[in-house]
Amino acid sequence: MDVEKFVERAINEIREKVGNGKAIIALSGGVDSSVCATLAYKAIGDRLIPVFVDTGLMRLGEPERIKETFSHMNLVFVDARDEFLSALKGVTDPEEKRKVVGELFVRVFERVAEEHRAEYLIQGTIYPDVIESMGGIKSHHNVGGFPIRYKFKDVIEPIRELYKDEVREVARYLGLPPEISERMPFPGPGLAVRICGEVTPEKVEVVRKANAIVEEELKDYKKWQAFAALIGKATGVKGDLRVYGYIIAVRAVDSRDGMTADPIRIEHEKLRKIALRITGEIPEVVRVVYDVTPKPPATIEFE
Repeated sequence: MDVEKFVERAINEIREKVGNGKAIIALSGGVDSSVCATLAYKAIGDRLIPVFVDTGLMRLGEPERIKETFSHMNLVFVDARDEFLSALKGVTDPEEKRKVVGELFVRVFERVAEEHRAEYLIQGTIYPDVIESMGGIKSHHNVGGFPIRYKFKDVIEPIRELYKDEVREVARYLGLPPEISERMPFPGPGLAVRICGEVTPEKVEVVRKANAIVEEELKDYKKWQAFAALIGKATGVKGDLRVYGYIIAVRAVDSRDGMTADPIRIEHEKLRKIALRITGEIPEVVRVVYDVTPKPPATIEFE
């Protein structure tokens, strides 16, 4: 891929499609949406309204990081934590979760667009999202989970034909900081798909803390993705008492494009430290396991 030519073409395409109008962009802080935001800002300047929706399903410290990184743009911050958690109440099927989140995202964006008189939506869909959604593997909230009816004149996807490694190339070319260009992928539905079964505020807090521990402990490992997921409950013993608490699964894989993946080798002592930290720092957790399944047959995320 000729990065320079791609960037020039993407900027011209956004400029041409938006014309003299305004566009909002779904900004999550990941490399995909950050690249799209940077391209769109170069194309239409202050007629771009980046929108960060705090779903209550983000990683530890994510909302604060977004505010700091994109403060130079007209960032609109939407606190929709109650809305998303209410909409997910009682939902246990992974595909339904993705569709609930996808639908609600678009409705929030429509509200912001109406307020700012923006007619276009820009989002960071990449090629693996399209393949997995259209192939029936799982609905990505921005493709298969995207509602059929929406109020935008057009949805613009500048990096739809790129794989993740190509998106990273573009990010480096655009001068985005390494904490964005090299950032691990994070699912659009957030921690909702790192909780097997119903999403509750308690489970979200547990998996958020566990995820932060895993990311911190494995920061020096070469990997595509490393995270924690809450996969159920089991019996444990804490303080000489029987406890029925949560099971956390640690997942750490390496991949080139996210279409296939292999679990990375982690020393036993490191795994033991992760387990002791998670069970020690999060009272509700009684058991930690490490997932060694490649993709396929497993997907990278648990849901």
